[in-house]
Amino acid sequence: MNSFVKPCTGPTVCFGPFVFHRQQRLVSREGQPLALGGRALDILQILVAHAGAFVSKQALIDQVWPDSVVEDINLRVHIAALRRAFGETREGNRYILNHPRQGYCFAVPLTLESVGESSSAEPSERHNLPARLSPVIGRDKILGRLLVEVPRQSLTTVTGPGGIGKTTVALRVAELLLEHFADGAWFIDLAGIGDPAQVALRIKHALGLADGCLAQQLQARRILLVLDGCEQLIDTCRELALTLRAGAPGVSLLVSSREILNLADENVVQLSGLGMASADESDYVLGCPAVQLLVERVGARQQGFQPAERDLAALAQICRRLDGLPLALELAAAQVDVLGVAGVLEQLDHGLSLLSHGRRTAVPRHRSLEAALDWSFERLSHDERTVFQRLAVFEERFSLKTALAVISCPEVEAGRLPWLLSRLVIQSLVMVEQRAEGTRFHLLRTTRAYALEKLRHSGQLPLWHRRYALQQAWQTRSRPEAPIQRTQQRVGLL
Repeated sequence: MNSFVKPCTGPTVCFGPFVFHRQQRLVSREGQPLALGGRALDILQILVAHAGAFVSKQALIDQVWPDSVVEDINLRVHIAALRRAFGETREGNRYILNHPRQGYCFAVPLTLESVGESSSAEPSERHNLPARLSPVIGRDKILGRLLVEVPRQSLTTVTGPGGIGKTTVALRVAELLLEHFADGAWFIDLAGIGDPAQVALRIKHALGLADGCLAQQLQARRILLVLDGCEQLIDTCRELALTLRAGAPGVSLLVSSREILNLADENVVQLSGLGMASADESDYVLGCPAVQLLVERVGARQQGFQPAERDLAALAQICRRLDGLPLALELAAAQVDVLGVAGVLEQLDHGLSLLSHGRRTAVPRHRSLEAALDWSFERLSHDERTVFQRLAVFEERFSLKTALAVISCPEVEAGRLPWLLSRLVIQSLVMVEQRAEGTRFHLLRTTRAYALEKLRHSGQLPLWHRRYALQQAWQTRSRPEAPIQRTQQRVGLL
């Protein structure tokens, strides 16, 4: 999606029951935003700009996908999404016409309205959202969901591991919902706060409020508060959410955190890595979001960068080995200048040290991938750290039963392990998924590399790797129908 432009400075376009806020790239109906992806909004921008005239398919493709090779089907998919959102039918309500040779035409009357010529009693600024330095890539589905859900919820938490892009997504949602909240959207960075009492003070300072009860001051306001980095102040943020829910019903909280607040009615949105293609799907590599972000960030440093055919497989492998983590991809892109695409892939064999040169303007926890993981590791208890490091020996997904067999010991009793494992899941350090064979756990490749280094530094890697290897060998012997496989002896970092 395009970069943010401050609201209240340009016209909106009205057609039928819909309002298209062009600068915010948001379509609403009766005040409710429609769930439309970035590509669909790009197409709508162009069609509205040429309303009443046909725009050829190739012209649309060239403008919406300027750096990619796509086919007509991509365009048709997003045109269909627009038509569904507008409730088009073959019998009537046709907003977008098509012609086999001429392309597409936006064919309904448009009305321009000036937005934001507010009365002098209203504040001139309705937000303090920081400007983004790069576009949001590969999050259209999540953004569409959040645009619908956030205004209807008192608390929405965007969660996931460090570097997954929680702050980026939360900020983009706030940008797009500015017009929905009469009293604006406000960003509160909690990362540097050590004293819980400072949370309410930080919010009051951002809003320009005087001393007093925050809930009472916000009681009559319709406002969006974006609380970023809540994991280190979970208890305080939980109490704040409960207080505002009871005393300020017009406040919507959008929280980004590696750990959920665990409240009733908390709307939880789990972020995963950007979509990836396998190395042998060369026809699709440039179309996957993870590669698009990597290429975009390299292009920001190397004007006109275009990957060669020989680079496609390496690009796909880099994205997979970095779990599609936006922070990791950005840090890897910074090294392409010196090492080239193939060189970056090769250096990933040596661990996370390559991913240690982020933007100097970034907050400390985002300047390297190791710093992002340190932020989570340092918050763990002693037993949680012990379990986390030992789980790094698992090269594949594992069950709770297997984890008990491999890493339990007098120091970490089997009876406590399920709870400790659940704590690591809650803090986004261990991933969990439901499969046909039951619940399975795993560490992201980047997280596992970090944990392995910690375990190696402790001197205990050989012991726990040996226990893992013995368990794997036993499982192989216990399945006579399965082909006999040699137990892997390598312990790769990524």
